Amino acid sequence: MNWINNVVRPKIRSLIYPKKEVPENLWVKCPETGEMVFHRDLEANQWVVPNSGYHMRIAPDKRLELLFDDGAVETVGLPGVPQDPLKFRDEKRYTDRLKDAKVKTGREDAVLVGAGRLETIPVVAAVQDFDFMGGSLGMAAGEAIITGVETAVARRTPFILFTASGGARMQEGILSLMQMPRTTVAVEMLREAGLPYIVVLTNPTMGGVTASYAMLGDIQIAEPGALIGFAGPRVIEQTIREKLPDGFQRAEYLLDHGMVDMVVHRHELRSTLGRLVRLLGPQPAAVEETAPAAQAFAAE
Repeated sequence: MNWINNVVRPKIRSLIYPKKEVPENLWVKCPETGEMVFHRDLEANQWVVPNSGYHMRIAPDKRLELLFDDGAVETVGLPGVPQDPLKFRDEKRYTDRLKDAKVKTGREDAVLVGAGRLETIPVVAAVQDFDFMGGSLGMAAGEAIITGVETAVARRTPFILFTASGGARMQEGILSLMQMPRTTVAVEMLREAGLPYIVVLTNPTMGGVTASYAMLGDIQIAEPGALIGFAGPRVIEQTIREKLPDGFQRAEYLLDHGMVDMVVHRHELRSTLGRLVRLLGPQPAAVEETAPAAQAFAAE
């Protein structure tokens, strides 16, 4: 062993030319084209790859900041639910999977609910986080969506839901499947109250989420290229033993076949939602202004 070459010189070199720490997430690779995009450029472009137009996933808190005026978000408190009610275990314990997901995302579960103003109109919105166990629908996610709906009904505001999920959470079994009818009943509460329910389908929205509240909106909007369906394309091909059409289950294909109302680029999404809530939603300020006139007319 050459002590001078292997030990002394590397130490001297490290003192003269110290290594610079480079953040791991400095560059982001486009899943569609393989293009490398500088993270700050991607963030400034609302996480849309500039050249390919591929819509990357957004963290729920960032999604709400982009939606509401001046990024002002009031976080809605969510009820707690039992952890691991079935004592489920496969390769790992369900409790361990939950801990890992909480550390990874910094959230308690897969749905974040917030309130704010969209072009001055009060709105309640919920966002599913695909990074939290695939945005799967469990008891906590179901309770979060129901709480968001109840908050919208109590405040007389529109409710906007951004979906991103692989479906029901298998670790909660039948308790997860029960969230499908429960959230469907919650949507009926909005209908009975005469409040608009707008769904924004993001990539991917699959399984039991698609089979319940994701397809019950008064208006169904999809982001470009979003995968939307119940079973995945590969499962369908294996079942029917036929080749599926190009773009099957993508947002544009579903628009052509009447399953969604519009496909909207993320840069235009906020203004589109603003127009919709003005057209469909109750406007408390306008109601208050006309109330005295209505009372005077009744008195006559």
